[in-house]
Amino acid sequence: MPIIKVIACGAAVFLFALSIRTPVSADIYRYQDGNGVWHYTNVNTDRRYKLYIRSYREEPKEFIKAYNNIILQASKMFRVDPHLIKAVIKAESDFNHKAVSNKGAKGLMQLMPGTASDMAVENPLNPEENIFGGTRYLSQMLDRFNNDKTLALAAYNAGPEKVEYYKGVPPYPETKGFVQKVLNYYRQYRK
Repeated sequence: MPIIKVIACGAAVFLFALSIRTPVSADIYRYQDGNGVWHYTNVNTDRRYKLYIRSYREEPKEFIKAYNNIILQASKMFRVDPHLIKAVIKAESDFNHKAVSNKGAKGLMQLMPGTASDMAVENPLNPEENIFGGTRYLSQMLDRFNNDKTLALAAYNAGPEKVEYYKGVPPYPETKGFVQKVLNYYRQYRK
């Protein structure tokens, strides 16, 4: 088979695969060299590459549907409002189950390694384990702070000891912002 046909067939298969709407996590870049050969990559390491295809990323509302059954099961098991669980997930990871923070928190509900271990979460990047572990921890914070959502969310973010030390939301901008963000999402999801 002539090389041109091989390249044309390969390019056709490649373009067909790209046209299928599936969630992926990388854009596609390409450039054409001096011999007319197209080069493709998902890692733009050379200034010759130009964006060719922007990757598809599911919207949070699609993730909410995908994780809704897990959220409802965890809600029932740990007696936590499912809208509050969704609000925490939205604020923590924007429904990205592969999210990892620069501090080491992982998954949908951004569990720190110690918290994940305490909640019996073996793989924090597994959506089901993460949601159950995060909801269990959130339930413990709600119990500890007499169902006060503001204090429970502050404890979820900064740790319960900090909330007790400051006798309220700790004066950390990150924690204050987190509590406000979750409560705003919570109000939206309840509508």
